Amino acid sequence: MHVHAAPELAGAGKTQSVLRFSLAATLAYVVVTLVAGLRAHSLALLSEAGHNASDFLALLLSFAAVYFQTRPADDARTFGYQRAGVLAAFVNAATLIAISIWIGVAAIDRLSAPVAVQPRVMMYVAAAGVVMNGLIAGLLWGVARDVNLRSAFLHMAGDTLSTAAVIAGGAGILMTGQNWIDPVLSLMIAALILWSSAGIVRETLNILLEGAPRGLALAAIRAEMQAVEGVVNVHDLHVWSLGSQSRAMACHVTIADIPPSQSACILARLNGVLKNRFHIRHTTIQFESCGCRELEGCVVPIEEMAGEMASQKSCSAHGHVH
Repeated sequence: MHVHAAPELAGAGKTQSVLRFSLAATLAYVVVTLVAGLRAHSLALLSEAGHNASDFLALLLSFAAVYFQTRPADDARTFGYQRAGVLAAFVNAATLIAISIWIGVAAIDRLSAPVAVQPRVMMYVAAAGVVMNGLIAGLLWGVARDVNLRSAFLHMAGDTLSTAAVIAGGAGILMTGQNWIDPVLSLMIAALILWSSAGIVRETLNILLEGAPRGLALAAIRAEMQAVEGVVNVHDLHVWSLGSQSRAMACHVTIADIPPSQSACILARLNGVLKNRFHIRHTTIQFESCGCRELEGCVVPIEEMAGEMASQKSCSAHGHVH
């Protein structure tokens, strides 16, 4: 007995429009930041160019994931493409971690051999970046319903903060003439990137490895189900995420030996508890009657099994059939 629920696809058109605008704006800013970083000899600006290049990739992956998630399930992919966004988020976060490591190594190297930078160029370019990244982050916040879009939002929000830090760093260099501020600022940006990415990697890996959804305890689910009238026992319980917003569950439920019409009422109550308390809408619940036991994956009444064993003994006593 099971209940199916399609993934939530409402608002996909608006989300794609936001992502298209974000892609165009980010690509333009990457080019500007890269050219300015090379002219100003600023590692912080070059770090921002690399970070924003990863943002462009992140947004592109998110855009592709949103497109695939709108495609319906078929015979080959019975759950549809719900994990396309999860996979995109994992790739985005893993890319950010690699970039943060590169920025950190480059910053440590520059601390030992400081390079003169042009703080005014840093500040002008970074100011434009704060406006652009802040605008994109605000737009993404309005449509960030799953882990895919949350990862893209974290990219842009992190960029907004780190770009604002570049402005502060440029001001510090302008006032003090201390060029070591630039690599130290890069280390801070790298740490911010690493911190924001680690949580996304953990969440997406948990989904891809079909772990229990974050915040759900199997003991609590089992207790709530066993509290439903007519339920004797709940076992072989499995809960996992189809996507970042869609949860599924499969289990065996022991009930009394009652007519199917009565068991349908128990099923309805169980699905109500799972939907309202735990937001689980895709369920597969197998009923078992009291007085049955499981044999090689099949539930067989004890009386029937005993009769079958007696029949086998009788056959053995009369010889084999070829």
